[in-house]
Amino acid sequence: MPSLLRHKRFDQVVRAYSGELFRFAYWLCRDRFVAEELVQETFTRAWRNWDALLDPDNPKPWLVTILRNEHARLYERKQLDYVDAQPEELELPAEHQPVELYELEDLIGSLPLSLREPFLLQVLGGFSCAEIGAMLDISEGAVMVRLTRARQSLRQHLDAAPGTQAARKSS
Repeated sequence: MPSLLRHKRFDQVVRAYSGELFRFAYWLCRDRFVAEELVQETFTRAWRNWDALLDPDNPKPWLVTILRNEHARLYERKQLDYVDAQPEELELPAEHQPVELYELEDLIGSLPLSLREPFLLQVLGGFSCAEIGAMLDISEGAVMVRLTRARQSLRQHLDAAPGTQAARKSS
């Protein structure tokens, strides 16, 4: 591919997918600045490996895979602080408050990454189960199971909040 054409095509891909990649990165890491870094590093790696792109007409799954790998690299060397606390010493809320719409982001963010990724790829990315399976290197059935578990987890949390069951039954 001639250099000028390659630059032009890559620029089109960056313009077309940077917003979607940022939204996905933000949902993964929950930090705007880290999400921006992830997207920038994704496009840097994509540029370096542009010749490895198998489907130039549909680069989105390839870019999402690169982004996921970059996100995983963030945690490879991360050291977690451990605290020796007894379960009785942990402060737990006595009552749950009704879930507001803006709190849905926190609920989704609280899902384990193995459930959150497929859920976000389907909801935000619009990918099919087969596409998600290919990106995550798992079977289509495993994707469906994870999506079901993610929805069940969200539903259980919403049902546990006082007032949400009555509001849901009246709508």
